[in-house]
Amino acid sequence: MKVLVIGSGAREHALCHSLSLDPDVTALHCAPGNAGIAEVAQLHPVDALDGKAVAELAAGLGAELVVVGPEAPLVAGVADAVREAGIPVFGPSKEAARLEGSKAFAKDVMAAAGVPTARSYVCTTAEEVAEALDAFGAPYVVKDDGLAAGKGVVVTEDVEQATAHAAACDRVVIEEFLDGPEVSLFAITDGETVVPLQPAQDFKRALDGDEGPNTGGMGAYSPLPWADPKLVEEVLETVLQPTVDELRRRGTPFSGLLYAGLAITSRGVRVIEFNARFGDPETQVVLARLKTPLAGVLLAAANGTLADLAPLRWSEDAAVTVVVASHNYPGTPRTGDPITGLAEVAAEDAPHAYVLHAGTRRDGDAVVSAGGRVLSVTAVGGDLSEARERAYRAVGRIGLDGSQHRTDIAAKAAREAAAARA
Repeated sequence: MKVLVIGSGAREHALCHSLSLDPDVTALHCAPGNAGIAEVAQLHPVDALDGKAVAELAAGLGAELVVVGPEAPLVAGVADAVREAGIPVFGPSKEAARLEGSKAFAKDVMAAAGVPTARSYVCTTAEEVAEALDAFGAPYVVKDDGLAAGKGVVVTEDVEQATAHAAACDRVVIEEFLDGPEVSLFAITDGETVVPLQPAQDFKRALDGDEGPNTGGMGAYSPLPWADPKLVEEVLETVLQPTVDELRRRGTPFSGLLYAGLAITSRGVRVIEFNARFGDPETQVVLARLKTPLAGVLLAAANGTLADLAPLRWSEDAAVTVVVASHNYPGTPRTGDPITGLAEVAAEDAPHAYVLHAGTRRDGDAVVSAGGRVLSVTAVGGDLSEARERAYRAVGRIGLDGSQHRTDIAAKAAREAAAARA
């Protein structure tokens, strides 16, 4: 199978890494890709938001499967253009991708499908914002209605900060604060059958102890030793399947990756948000544990044959990923700094630990930073403690001037799991 992956981040590197290990993949291409993806796939310069250009590239390569990674091309309708060219594509249509592209649309779908979520108001004026903030009280949760690369949400005790964020957006969703730990659960679907993956937890705040501003994600781990063993089954029945059924009922079937961001509250599971694609950095740890070859699963979703697929096989190992970010991230990041230590990780830590590139590019013989989140250092181990140890040992080999990373990814869960075993 010839596969073309669209995107240039660590999520796409994780997808390409898994696809490169799949014996059924005979040729792997990525557009536009990054310096790390270039080691496992042939790169092609293309505007990922230009559906016509992506479809023409796929046709020219003889691609038998196109995997659209990021949310912006999905919301722009790139998957539709590839489908119209008669090429199987993993990723929802523009209409179905509104589930991520519009928080208000997602709330409407959830209401119709009876999916449990936070109470909310959609606001377009300062008066509506003030009323909604007053109705819910602190902590205030204010979400930009549109795409914001994971940084459109403000959770704060400060009403002025909440008001300012709302004022900077055209339309916002203001909702009640949900207590309890957060879980990310991905599901692959062909529009009818829904196949859930293993749950993961990511770390949104920039600094240790969940301090600092929200980011696109600073690390993740899987499995979740503290989670109810029946969690996946419950979310499939109460959230994922009803949402897929509702979208199909509306005539906009959702085929691709449905990502549910969940809060495990004192009143039960509640949906925080939906995404229409693999999450970053959770993909890095979920795919690290998937033993079933990836290409056939994605192709079954694209072709509408998921019901015929054998159950997915998973490693018992744990996986941890730690994001190494640029100086000043999540503000305006500094770029162009040389990255060292990549060869050392490959030589000393493989195959248990490896580096997935996010914001990188080649500059002559050097690899330099080219974005806010630069690398996802990913490791597997017999338990979370071993996976953490391996990930942070590899992080220690990386040199990037002014870089930052959290030192507490999966630390609490690893401690609790070790205590439970003792």
